[in-house]
Amino acid sequence: MKGNKEKDITQKTLERYNDVFADIINVLLFNGEKIVKEDSLTDALTGSTLKMDGRIRTQYRDIAKYWHNSKIKLSMFGLENQTKPEKRMPLRVFGYDGEEYVKQAKKENSKEVIYPVITLVLYFGYNSRWNQPKSLFELLEIDEMIKPYVNDFKINLFEIAYLDREKIDMFKSDFHILADYLYQMRVNKNYVAGDTVIEHVDELLMLMSAMTNDYRFEETINEVKGKENLTMCEVLDRVEARGIAKGMEKGIAKGREEGIKEGTVNVLISLVKDGILSISDAAKRAGMSVAEFKKYTNM
Repeated sequence: MKGNKEKDITQKTLERYNDVFADIINVLLFNGEKIVKEDSLTDALTGSTLKMDGRIRTQYRDIAKYWHNSKIKLSMFGLENQTKPEKRMPLRVFGYDGEEYVKQAKKENSKEVIYPVITLVLYFGYNSRWNQPKSLFELLEIDEMIKPYVNDFKINLFEIAYLDREKIDMFKSDFHILADYLYQMRVNKNYVAGDTVIEHVDELLMLMSAMTNDYRFEETINEVKGKENLTMCEVLDRVEARGIAKGMEKGIAKGREEGIKEGTVNVLISLVKDGILSISDAAKRAGMSVAEFKKYTNM
C-alpha cells in the first residue's frame, strides 16, 4: 500500500499542469466559468522559511500558482490535498497564507501591488465526510472574555466526492476523471469508466494507482505509452487483463505447489502403512496436524 506521502506527491504532479490547476479553480470558485486562463498562471515557490524555537524551519505548501493580469499579480492560489481529515488543517493553512502576506509586507516589496492569497483544501475521501475543524474558532479553546479580540480563520474546504453531479461534470481536464471516480465510488461503490480522452496519461495513472492502491494502473503506463486518444475504458480493459493474467499465474503456481504437497503426503502415507513412520512423525514432516494428516489417510 502506498503511504500518504506518495499519494501527496502523485496528486501534486497532476495538478501542476496549468490546464488542470485552472480547471479546478474555475469549477470550484467560479461555477465552471473560465475566469482563470492557463496562460495567466505561473508557478510560485511552495517552500517558505519560518523561525521557530531559535531554529530556521521550512514549511511546504502542496502547490501554489500566481494568477496574473499582464504583469500584475491578481492573486495567489494554493491547493492542499488531503486523503484523510486533519484536525490542525486551519493552523497549517493559516501559516501558509500568513507567510505569503509577510513576504508582501517586506520593505523590498513595498512598491508592489498587494494581492490576496486563496487556499483551497481538496479532500479526496469518499467513505466518510470531513469531520475535523474547518476554522480556528472550532479548533482553539478560547476564553469568552478574550473571544471578541481573536480573529477567526476559515479554510476553503471542498469534499470532491460529495460535490453535486452537475458540478463534477463541469471539470474538463483530467481532474474530471478523478472527481468522477470518487463520486461513483461514494454513490455506487463501483466505478464505470467514461470515454473521456486522457491528456496527462502517466500522471493520471499514477494518481489512480495511489488512490486505489491498485498497482496495475501504474504497471499499465509502459503498455500505453505513446498511444493517442487513450480513454479510461481502454485503461481498465488492460488493467483487468493484467488481473486475469496474474490470477492464472497464481493458479498455476498454486496447483503446482498443491501437486508437490500431495505427492509428499502420499509417500508419507506409504511409510506409515509400512510401519516405518508413526502418524505423528509423518504429520510433522508434512507440516500439518495429526488430525489433518489422518484426513488424507482415512485412518
